Amino acid sequence: MRRLMDNWRKSSYSGPDDGNNCVEIADSPSHIAIRDSKDPARATLTFPAEVFAPFVEALKK
Repeated sequence: MRRLMDNWRKSSYSGPDDGNNCVEIADSPSHIAIRDSKDPARATLTFPAEVFAPFVEALKK
């Protein structure tokens, strides 16, 4: 299994017009992690993979 911290990537919506301020996401077969791209050394939120999609849907509402 890949380590989460080896797999960080920014949203495709992040760009120079927003100062590249975005969240970054990393995934493995079992978990999804999220961190602040402005301060990647701080804590991350980690979710079991099966609850991540419902979490994102709840944020959209």
